[in-house]
Amino acid sequence: MDLPEITDHLGRRFTSLRVSLTAACNYACGYCVPNGKRLMATANELSVDELLRAVSWLNKTAGVSKLRITGGEPLISPKFDGFLAGAMQLGLKEVSLTTNGQFLYDKRHQIIDSGIRRLNVSLDTLNPLKFTQIARGGDLATVQKGIDAMLEAGLKIKINMVPLASSNADEVVTLLDYCLDRGMELRYIELMRMGHLLHSPEFSRDFLGMADILAMIGEKYHFESTTAPYNATAVRYRVPGKGTFGIIPNESQPFCSTCTRLRLSSDGYLYGCLSNSRRAGIKELLQQPEESALPQLHAILQSALADKKLSFQGETTVMKFIGG
Repeated sequence: MDLPEITDHLGRRFTSLRVSLTAACNYACGYCVPNGKRLMATANELSVDELLRAVSWLNKTAGVSKLRITGGEPLISPKFDGFLAGAMQLGLKEVSLTTNGQFLYDKRHQIIDSGIRRLNVSLDTLNPLKFTQIARGGDLATVQKGIDAMLEAGLKIKINMVPLASSNADEVVTLLDYCLDRGMELRYIELMRMGHLLHSPEFSRDFLGMADILAMIGEKYHFESTTAPYNATAVRYRVPGKGTFGIIPNESQPFCSTCTRLRLSSDGYLYGCLSNSRRAGIKELLQQPEESALPQLHAILQSALADKKLSFQGETTVMKFIGG
């Protein structure tokens, strides 16, 4: 079916899709959810077949070629094995996974055997006690065991750290050491004004911007700017002879004007922009024949693209519900 290209006046298109397998998470990180409340699976979550159909149709309709599997925490979903295997058969340019790593070792065979080559692991501290305080659960040693198993299998790993002034600011360089020593790229993610943090004093208390992070790193390392793809979320730097790191400057230097990301929640809603609460349900659409569904999906996507803003303004949406 020949459908018009979906693009806007800035030339933005949807090329990258984040699919949340479940809203449930075994952690309750304070920067993600309030009051230690664990997120549970939502009602009416899409099945493996529905999720794979959605990815296939988004590829055909919008040209989505990159897929990131997320949650909540995707590895706790009973759909993970089937979805990963199916996604690897869709002929996409890239399939990657974001996880908190707690069950990475347990799922190592499925992940390695699938052929996936890229993982992002969230890791905010190397202090075991602080780890359980930030995540409100989990075990650091188990996460590191999973990371080591993936590295031994030759997978490329990026570590995601959210630096917080009140808890782990003193580990900005420590975590960089850990990653550089193991050939992993560390991504510092600026705290985002999402969900309960949108109007909370916690945001101002904990926020560390790109300038703060670079100043800390500069006390130990000489670094220089390096290139990143046009639509990259991270500003990347190189430590000569050591490796690279990046900063995702959601607040300091928003990348909205080049954003190509689309999000599909586990219960079947498409989100075109993190800074816009508008969403479009496609669960019923997925039950229709492809020839009638694709034109409708095309219209939904054109509207979702129009939801994208020119700068990040924050939102009440909880990140974990839409795949981070």
